[in-house]
Amino acid sequence: MSTAVRTRVAAPPTLDLDARLAAVEAAMTVRLDEAAVAFEVNTAHLPGADPVPHIAEAPLTTPAATPSPHRTPLADLLHRARLRIETDGWCRDAAFDESGAVCPIQAIRLEARGDRDLAHDACVALLDAIQAQFTEAETIPSWNRQQTSAGPVLAAFDRATHRAHTRNQ
Repeated sequence: MSTAVRTRVAAPPTLDLDARLAAVEAAMTVRLDEAAVAFEVNTAHLPGADPVPHIAEAPLTTPAATPSPHRTPLADLLHRARLRIETDGWCRDAAFDESGAVCPIQAIRLEARGDRDLAHDACVALLDAIQAQFTEAETIPSWNRQQTSAGPVLAAFDRATHRAHTRNQ
């Protein structure tokens, strides 16, 4: 009869925090090295293979920036805001919409590029130009909501720009 001998398996030693961190770091280094090799293999250029032909895309045609005919900052800002409404579209009931159209105040804010004082002055100048023709208009947004097209809005910008230019503002 044969006897089976049972060998005792020793329990793994208890590792302190530094030893566990070192083991995890070694395992992560191995995984990162394997990932780097896999990346190099997957992205390697094959010199004999023809490159994928480039699909010709129509170049984006952005309108050429027209220089402002106004030398003063306020008139220049009002001019740029008017151009933004012309190019991006006019929004009646909100600051902007999903198609990129903007309301007059949003156009001024965007074109002011963070200059809050200049944006405030432009809004005041625009409201003055609006109230000169539409005396019942209390605010730019309330007047803007009453318009049916961008025409009166652009005309108000023209009047405000002209006033700012003639006042040398």
